[in-house]
Amino acid sequence: ESDTASEISFQFNKHKKTPSIGSHSSDMASVSSVSGSVLSVYSGDFGSVDAQGTVEFALDYDEKNREFQVHVSQCKDLAVVDEKKGRSDPYVKTYLLPDKARMGKRKTSVKKRTVNPIYNEVLRYKIEKMVLLIQKLNLSVWHNDPLGRNSFLGEIEVDLASWDWSNRKLNWYPLKPRSLSAVNGVDHRGVMNLSIKYVPPGSLGKTGPKNPPSGEVHIWVKDVKDLLQLRPSGVDSFVKCYVLPDTSKKSYQKTRVIKRDTNPVFNHTIVYDGFHTEDLKDACVELTVWDHEKLTNHFLGGIRLGLGTGLSYGISVDWMDSTQEEVAFWQEMMSAANEWIEGLLPLRSL
Repeated sequence: ESDTASEISFQFNKHKKTPSIGSHSSDMASVSSVSGSVLSVYSGDFGSVDAQGTVEFALDYDEKNREFQVHVSQCKDLAVVDEKKGRSDPYVKTYLLPDKARMGKRKTSVKKRTVNPIYNEVLRYKIEKMVLLIQKLNLSVWHNDPLGRNSFLGEIEVDLASWDWSNRKLNWYPLKPRSLSAVNGVDHRGVMNLSIKYVPPGSLGKTGPKNPPSGEVHIWVKDVKDLLQLRPSGVDSFVKCYVLPDTSKKSYQKTRVIKRDTNPVFNHTIVYDGFHTEDLKDACVELTVWDHEKLTNHFLGGIRLGLGTGLSYGISVDWMDSTQEEVAFWQEMMSAANEWIEGLLPLRSL
């Protein structure tokens, strides 16, 4: 849940290409799994139990230490996950929304074999009060499974702008099912305006042993509308681009930073060469928007352009997950060589 990526590479000699000197090459020789994407709040949910029970907690803001504190006391009457053994191993997890990557998640310890766990733990966030007031607290309860197949047990969402900060007492709140917006992935993060074009091999008249014919993908990032505003002064945004499966430095491109603007205009064109037509079904153009700060960059949203098949060069990959709109946009580019295809695509959590 940070601005990092790790790679696992598998070499496919038949897909190797010789990049042209001085160009932004996308080398399809490596298949990489990117694990640094921002995870969904509901990632790892394999459970199908109905939410029930209550959670007792209190909220406080420590002005002196500039710290938001969530006092998680206990839960009662949680759902039973393993009916054969009559057990649940619950823990509590919190996020600050809408940008769960910015502050990260906090978790309590796991209490085993109980539907009435007692925690008495404090989850802490170092955050300015005025930034906190444009967030929501998502507090959810989960059953912990040793194999990582965690089950959702219920949640509560608190709008911190309307919270009574004089109320520091522990109170009971009913756990609710997942909200429809979260289940359906409705998570408005803005809209990207862009155009893409595929130039097939040989169509530019490139010949000769030093410059073998190769195709090119052109990506014209025009502007973004309605970005998340993480702080009162606005957002300092830039766009990153990779052509997956290549996550090497030569695949990485980025725009300049546009400061204090939730509707930034980039007007930036990126060209990747080394493309053969058959690579288009296995590659994925990942465009992500980030808020730039001195110490770290915060993920705002992104799009993935590809066929969304879940496979790349025969390997199952989690990043080949394009939405219907993104797939249609990529397919239109594939079927209209040498033509700019315009699109307006919603940013999403990746």
